[in-house]
Amino acid sequence: MLFQKSANFFLISLFFIPLFLGAEDKKILSEDRLNLFNYSEKQNEENSSKLKKDWINPINLSYTKSYTDQDDTTKSAITINQPIFKSGGIFSAIKYANANYKYNKLDIEIQKKELIKNATTMLFNLHLIDLSIKKNELLLKNANIDIIRKKEQVLNGFLDTSYLDNAILDANKIKNSIVELEYNKKELNNNFSNIASGEYESFDLPILSMTNKDNFLKNNVTLEKAKADIQQKDYLADMTIAKYLPTLNANGSHTQYHDVEKDSVNNENVYSYGLSLTMPLDVRTFNDIETQKITYLKAKLDLKNKILEEENFYKTKMAKVEMINKKKKIAKDDYELYNSLLTIITEEKEAELKTQSDIDTLLNSQKIKSIELKIFDLEEQIELLDLYSKIS
Repeated sequence: MLFQKSANFFLISLFFIPLFLGAEDKKILSEDRLNLFNYSEKQNEENSSKLKKDWINPINLSYTKSYTDQDDTTKSAITINQPIFKSGGIFSAIKYANANYKYNKLDIEIQKKELIKNATTMLFNLHLIDLSIKKNELLLKNANIDIIRKKEQVLNGFLDTSYLDNAILDANKIKNSIVELEYNKKELNNNFSNIASGEYESFDLPILSMTNKDNFLKNNVTLEKAKADIQQKDYLADMTIAKYLPTLNANGSHTQYHDVEKDSVNNENVYSYGLSLTMPLDVRTFNDIETQKITYLKAKLDLKNKILEEENFYKTKMAKVEMINKKKKIAKDDYELYNSLLTIITEEKEAELKTQSDIDTLLNSQKIKSIELKIFDLEEQIELLDLYSKIS
């Protein structure tokens, strides 16, 4: 499925479901890779639910069998010591659990988007290699034509053999480049297969469009994660303060004695309940609280730095896109030049002033420029992909 172009903003984020690039709604990541992220998300939900309940103390059950010289005693007991007021600590603990869940969810999202970006980048690069191979094959055709020309000129005594030798060396360099490109394609395709759900030919390339800086920063998942980090550290600081303030606890117990004489005093059930107020006096209190406050302030400063980094990241990508477009303009001008030259050379061939090899050389050069335009398009898409991968 192709991403649609938009002048101002991405109509479809790379992370939106479905996460695919094919016409058949195929997800680019393999099922196993997606399942790993699904497990991480479920694990985060369970950890968050557990964290919300951390302020609730467990009910303790005990069963005791003791032996003495005079008598044996069996008893069971249920006890509870539950804080019902912690100077705001309970409320902060629940808020912290929510903030922690959001932070971890964003972290999983970033990991997932990064893997999708890597897979999509490899997809682009595989197509780039295909185009580069076609380009080099055309260069080789021109090189072979040049060898034939040089050979004729050497045999007719118009050129020294060194010119023919250089032409052969140039052709061999192109042949070696093709061999290296074919190896690079195999290597990259193997890496792509490690994380992708199918062969690279089965996916259509996405068409990514430009976005402005404000939208990029507003929906930046890295900045969202930094903000979530500030939130959770804020609530953690509140929890730390509450830890050293008064706590009101509800206490209760029920003890049942077993296997004793009916007239024994111990035969009765024993109940107890009440309230207790506790407050720790710890010489490390100030240090603990200050440490959490500093951690919170560091998180706020980290956000400022990340905003600056993302702004410069955006500027760098835009500068790279601008450079690619300039190269594209040069290649387009060259293509049009070859087109006009072909008209002239064709007329001169009809007048027997030029040969078919002259036309073939120009045709190949024109095709090379056409391929270069496609290569520049893909390079631009790779740069935009880096922006897409940061959009929430």
